[in-house]
Amino acid sequence: MKAMTLQQYGQPEDLKLTDHPDPKVAPGEVLVRVKAAGVNPVDWKLGEGLLDALMETRFPMIPGWDVAGVVERVGLDVEEFAPGDEVYGYVRKDSVQLGTYAELVSAHVRLLARKPASLTWEQAAGVPLAGLTAYQSAKRVGVGAGETVLVHAAAGGVGMFGVQIAAALGARVIGTASERNHDFVRELGGEPVTYGDGLVDRIRALAPDGVDAALDFVGGEAVGVSRQVLKSPERVASIVDTDALEKGGHYVWVRPDPADLAALAELADQGRLTVHIDRALPLSEAAEAWRISRDGHTRGKLVLTVGER
Repeated sequence: MKAMTLQQYGQPEDLKLTDHPDPKVAPGEVLVRVKAAGVNPVDWKLGEGLLDALMETRFPMIPGWDVAGVVERVGLDVEEFAPGDEVYGYVRKDSVQLGTYAELVSAHVRLLARKPASLTWEQAAGVPLAGLTAYQSAKRVGVGAGETVLVHAAAGGVGMFGVQIAAALGARVIGTASERNHDFVRELGGEPVTYGDGLVDRIRALAPDGVDAALDFVGGEAVGVSRQVLKSPERVASIVDTDALEKGGHYVWVRPDPADLAALAELADQGRLTVHIDRALPLSEAAEAWRISRDGHTRGKLVLTVGER
């Protein structure tokens, strides 16, 4: 198979398209013919060695955790899927080496769910990591119907899902974003507010009695700002600020969960969750996708297309 590969920690230009042996398929696993792979900031952070102290990485390394594709073969004792099934998933394994920037990927059934029928391959590949992150953050702080929820970085890859998930749960959503993304946030179902100096006052103008929960997908001062406008200061979840717990809130690191993936697929097929693709690039242009991601101005998701469409 073909795959994008790093021989050691490096920069985007060090990613090369190389030949690899087809993955082995262990008991409980399936072999997926990749149609599209999602690109997330964690991919290039791992590639640069920024998470070396946290995660076991082995080289040569194929990056990528998000996948959408077709089951080609099943391993021993697999009854959940059959060849030909369309699946998607967050394929985070025990070590970082055999990722999804490839024509084929092996994945345990606990990492996969059936692909949302209403989404394209590219859209489906953009969901798993970011969608699960937003969904699990919302669950962590107990977002519910009739509440007001503050979502930081509402137009980003995770924030886009956070706004829609909170709205689907019946909440009113206030989302921070640059002015150029305000219409996009409205399309997602949120009320936009410009981030930066004076943010607390702008939020209070929209929610004089405060907000019930806050989801931080950007870091910086977001947790501190949230605590100033929350009715209950502990109902803030951050995926960036590792000190959130010490500040009385929650720190969330996304976990693979097929039930949560199935819930996201159901929302998508109900028309309550859409996926905006900022750019879809061929697998061979993964380096360019990393450069775009590092710039930090992506609206929605970046994905790589793999094989025949």
